[in-house]
Amino acid sequence: MRIGELAARAGTTTRTLRYYEARGLLPARRTDNGHRTYDEGDLKLLRQIRTLQDFGFDLEETRPFVECLRAGHPEGDACPASLQVYRRKLDELDALIGELTAVRAQVGRQLARAESAKDELAAGAAVPGGPEPVCELGGRQG
Repeated sequence: MRIGELAARAGTTTRTLRYYEARGLLPARRTDNGHRTYDEGDLKLLRQIRTLQDFGFDLEETRPFVECLRAGHPEGDACPASLQVYRRKLDELDALIGELTAVRAQVGRQLARAESAKDELAAGAAVPGGPEPVCELGGRQG
């Protein structure tokens, strides 16, 4: 198939395919008249790259999977280098989950503090002569 057909079937653009070719991820086979030519294996390779990118892998991290596919492994992820990338990505995700958990806890504490401050202001306003609640964004509540 030609580049336009491959791009359409893979759900990408010809520009992206040329970029992958320049990066050595997609083979650069040419016909006698110079047109790029691709096969079903190239489509499978592109689908693997897209799936990995959807999971958060950067383009360079897909290289071991591409090489594994080219070596004849049906899923492209049973090679030692692919397994290593999976492990590294899981470590990155675990670290991000830890960071997000810490941020979530901090936001929860801030919310609890803000709600408590709001309740204290409201209680003080209920007392004659008490302070009138003021919105922290500027301006009085009404």
